[in-house]
Amino acid sequence: MELYFTPEQEAKLARVAAMSGTGPEELVKQAAMRLLDEELSFHAAVEQGIAQLERGQYIEEEVMDARIEQMLRS
Repeated sequence: MELYFTPEQEAKLARVAAMSGTGPEELVKQAAMRLLDEELSFHAAVEQGIAQLERGQYIEEEVMDARIEQMLRS
């Protein structure tokens, strides 16, 4: 796989890579892996939520609103 960056993007990437003490290619790989991990985690959480809904494990919106309001007051 090849990625192409504009000169401005490459300069920004080089600056961030230098600050993190790594090369630009490694920085891009690390960033891509973090994104993929977050996406997988998000999709797993959505699937878990759907399964809970299907089992009837949820609370009504009014109850959640009250809980949030109470948390904000604390």
